[in-house]
Amino acid sequence: MPGNREAYENAMNAGHSSAWDLNWASAVQAYSQAIREFPEDPDAHNHLGLALLEMGRLEDSLRVYTRAHQLSREDPIPLEKSADVLERMGRLREAAQQYVNVSELYLQQRDLDKAISNWERATRLTPGLIGIHAKLAQAYERIGDKKRAIREYLMLAFNFHRAGDNDKATKAVHRALRLDRRNTQALNTLRALETGGTILPPDDEGGDSHAEQRSRAGFSDLFAEVEDAQVISDSNPLGPLGEAMGLALGMLASHVIESGRLDAAGGDALQGMELQRQEYFDEAIEAYQRADAKLRHPALKMSLGALLLLREQPEAAIRYLNDATNQPELAAGAYHALGMAHVLMHKQRQAMRYLIQSIQTVDSMDALADDEVKQISAMYKRLQDALDARPDDALEAVNRRFNSLLEGLDWKQRIIETRRQLEETMKEEGEQGAIDILVASRSDELTRLVSRIDRHIRQGLYTLAMDEAHRAVEFSPLYLPVHIRMADVMMREGRVRQAITKYNVVAKSYMVRGENDRATAILSEVLESAPLDISIRKSLIELLETEERWDEALDQYIDLADTYHQLSNFEMSRDTFTLAERMANRVGASTDKIVRIKHRLADIDQIRLDLRRAQKAYEEIVELAPTDERARRMLIDLNYRQGNQVEAVKRLDQLLSIYAKNKQVNRILQLLEELVTLYPNDTGLRSRLAAIYRQLGRKKDAIMQLDALGELQLEAGLHQDAINTIRQIIALKPDGIDDYLKLLAQLTGSNPAR
Repeated sequence: MPGNREAYENAMNAGHSSAWDLNWASAVQAYSQAIREFPEDPDAHNHLGLALLEMGRLEDSLRVYTRAHQLSREDPIPLEKSADVLERMGRLREAAQQYVNVSELYLQQRDLDKAISNWERATRLTPGLIGIHAKLAQAYERIGDKKRAIREYLMLAFNFHRAGDNDKATKAVHRALRLDRRNTQALNTLRALETGGTILPPDDEGGDSHAEQRSRAGFSDLFAEVEDAQVISDSNPLGPLGEAMGLALGMLASHVIESGRLDAAGGDALQGMELQRQEYFDEAIEAYQRADAKLRHPALKMSLGALLLLREQPEAAIRYLNDATNQPELAAGAYHALGMAHVLMHKQRQAMRYLIQSIQTVDSMDALADDEVKQISAMYKRLQDALDARPDDALEAVNRRFNSLLEGLDWKQRIIETRRQLEETMKEEGEQGAIDILVASRSDELTRLVSRIDRHIRQGLYTLAMDEAHRAVEFSPLYLPVHIRMADVMMREGRVRQAITKYNVVAKSYMVRGENDRATAILSEVLESAPLDISIRKSLIELLETEERWDEALDQYIDLADTYHQLSNFEMSRDTFTLAERMANRVGASTDKIVRIKHRLADIDQIRLDLRRAQKAYEEIVELAPTDERARRMLIDLNYRQGNQVEAVKRLDQLLSIYAKNKQVNRILQLLEELVTLYPNDTGLRSRLAAIYRQLGRKKDAIMQLDALGELQLEAGLHQDAINTIRQIIALKPDGIDDYLKLLAQLTGSNPAR
């Protein structure tokens, strides 16, 4: 049975007051009392945990915060505080893991800054957490903090090298160089990895020192040469297909020479390679086909399939490209070519699958941990499943987007940026949101703009964010996520009314499209920021009723009625609660929900002084929920206020019976004392209060109540009742007993035995 809400609030207030005065021992007592009233309340546990922490009772604090986390799994605060406690206790590895867990909760709440803060604390406690350094690096990169991102990638390279995994160490350095191709530390680390030199951890936040910058300035030609070489190796304008064609030439040449295949087949292969370099593609195809009869090698298949594709012979190309997918170095290019071939054959669904496979393969190449590979794979699997349900005309637009993504000089970096945006979009808006951004006009540019908008918002640069949003709207006006971001900026700038109007328009646009889940999500989120906005709540109710989500619609009706109540529009509040009650009965809502509605209706009736209607509502509540204390308590008051003392006492005895059954003596005493204060002339109340005092051994209090009771009886002319009351007083042997004996003699005509 729930505890006493008033006692709980009093205890919490006392705890807050003690905490303000730094009286932590008193705060612990108060918060503990609050928990005794409501043992499942996480807020009280959080405050108790802090008070215990301030007293230095670390074990107790940790236990309380652990319980708070169990009571509220989605709240990061208990976990964050328990990590702090573990750190103070010297249990650093456990603390680090707890900070990691906290970061995951903040990520679910889309609070990247707090996630980063907790990852940083974890890495300070346990520097070798490779997976966390990887997440930190990507997070810094996402928010545009290149300096810290580079430092984390170089720290990863150091840790991978120390673990003997130079391949992943090299990948980490390449990621750093993508952010700054002339970074001295990254270039030195890459050179050390290539030559077997010593790898040191980064000595600052990933930037170059002043001395290094001056030194680098004297070797500008050398750095330019390194940068150009890096661009060439990373950025074949034909994308994975072009990169695979270059790799295939080298692999095929090595195979022919190292295997000693200088026969006709080997000669044809070498001739085909030379013809390919000179761009005599038809002649190269013929030479490769002659070689393929005897020289079966994936690199030859790749070259032959790619050239056939470039000569627009997709069906012939597919036969060779399928074999090339088995070679890991060539797989991304082979999948790219297969996707392009199926586009030429107007087989959009197969093309989509191959192009996604190519993009996923490229995206996974620089993955620094197994978890990252799994995350990337899961994202593309989810995207493919969503696209599989789309018609061919929609897939045609998506494939155009994929092909544009897989070409140009910066396709590798764009793949990473696009995947991150798709991940965030799917988290916030579902699969349809990701598809929207793929098919939007100038979607490649849109991806970059949205990324910049998000970065500006995180940095608090709202004017820049809005400028970028307007640019995006100019060429893609129907891409609704940009409009959502514009509303977000308005809200952060304090333009609440404009923001709400914008959100409402976006939600209605989604409703017109039939994307009701997304509309619901937007409206629900807005209501968290503006709970008193009636128009938004009505839009949400309309949407929920359209989808026949009656339970949710009922909750919104109740909240709407509460909103009217807070705005002092009691008439509309009562009408809305009445409507909610009808809906609740129609859809078979839970008893608790119906009781809640009836309570609110009764409250409004009391405000309007319609006591009979309020009484009727409370009587209905008691029938539905016989143990509802508040309803029974209100029935007592309402009967007293209407002068019906007999019915009031009857209702009182029913409530006292419930308390007695649950052995809640204090509740009995508290109620009777309160009622005697409110209705001091009611003899039935004083009689009951005196009786409970006698049971508790509080003789003086019992005598005081009996004394007052006797006076009331005498004033009412109830002499026999007064005689019985005086005898009860005498039986308690009060001070001044002679006076009571004299009074008794007077009332009984000098015959105390009467």
